Amino acid sequence: MAAHTSVSPQEAADRLAIRELVDAYAHCADRRDAKGQMSLFTEDTRFLVFMDATAAQPTQELHGRDSLAPVFDNLNTYRTTTHFNGQSTVSLDGDRATGESYCLAHHLSVADDGRRTLMIASIRYLDEFVKQDGEWLFAERRLLVDWTETRPSTP
Repeated sequence: MAAHTSVSPQEAADRLAIRELVDAYAHCADRRDAKGQMSLFTEDTRFLVFMDATAAQPTQELHGRDSLAPVFDNLNTYRTTTHFNGQSTVSLDGDRATGESYCLAHHLSVADDGRRTLMIASIRYLDEFVKQDGEWLFAERRLLVDWTETRPSTP
């Protein structure tokens, strides 16, 4: 891990913008703002989902911003979600960057008979970012599910 004894104002601004991008993704997910979520990605983005983080091949691979709509729309199957973003690392290289961030994603389902189920997923994102027209975007996002837990939930 790099020690940051001094950081230029530009590097600080870039790091803050990338963190805000990661947080905006979670916020849009929890607000069911699929269009907002999609706008955080480049037009030619790649989005890979690994339901098993140890798998060599992704469970799902999407190419292009428009291909993301069904994935983000799938969140509507839950009554509500809450994504807690945790620690993250970022390596900057001009107008490109890479990073890893952690997230605990809570998904609440309510059956027709009123029974509630809570599914919690421990997720890591491996990201490639690009700065286009002064704005940081996801160029590639790899969603890795490390573990899940599903249990009954009471109000």
